[in-house]
Amino acid sequence: MMIPVSHLTDYLREQGLKLDLADVQVAALTLKAVLDADKPDPSANLFRYPVPRLSDDGACSLVDELAPEPFDLAPLFGGETLEARTLLASLNALVHSTQHQIGADWLGIYVRAGEGEAKRLVKLAYQGLPSRAEFPLTEAFAEGSNNSRVGLTGWGVLIDDVAVWRAEGGGYYECDPKVRSEVCLPVVDAAGRVLGIIDAESATPAFFTPEKQAWLTALAVVLAHPFGTLPWLTLDDEDEAGV
Repeated sequence: MMIPVSHLTDYLREQGLKLDLADVQVAALTLKAVLDADKPDPSANLFRYPVPRLSDDGACSLVDELAPEPFDLAPLFGGETLEARTLLASLNALVHSTQHQIGADWLGIYVRAGEGEAKRLVKLAYQGLPSRAEFPLTEAFAEGSNNSRVGLTGWGVLIDDVAVWRAEGGGYYECDPKVRSEVCLPVVDAAGRVLGIIDAESATPAFFTPEKQAWLTALAVVLAHPFGTLPWLTLDDEDEAGV
């Protein structure tokens, strides 16, 4: 099924992204084909991945120290089902394909999960250094985390220079101190409700050119369909982007 051009233009307008529509269309068509293609059985266990230890208050990652146990996605899916394996294989293929095009130092996909105070973003697939698996979707945590802020508001963030951003009062959750630029975009459904986010980082300032942003935008749009089919992702009217 093709992604209507109106979906792309609506996303660009709502996110205030001034990108070449043709670039976004080509990227979206490519990634949609990746999503729809049959995948071989993955050689790695996609349900578990290493994560850094967190500080005692859970606010910060200890970048150079891994937790003794990997994070396990299986409970989120109700077990290592065939459907879950298929989805994770597709999400990892999307991350790999997008990363091949943009060459970022880190790229990850997060989905919303939980209700009430347990609402959070859960990392489903990524390429790069190990990083925390979950970001609380609370106003308190969002004060220092772009991931949580985008997950709460549905408004994307483009940071050309992290040092300048922080000096000007922007909140920033530092997992890797080498990161100098970042793009964080929401994954939204047709009603504008936030289903998850994507996050990309680079050690180079102003790394994310419009051409690279086009691929990240396409990734966010393409993810809306598989995210929208997840059984635990029940969203009420208060979850609509911007509310």
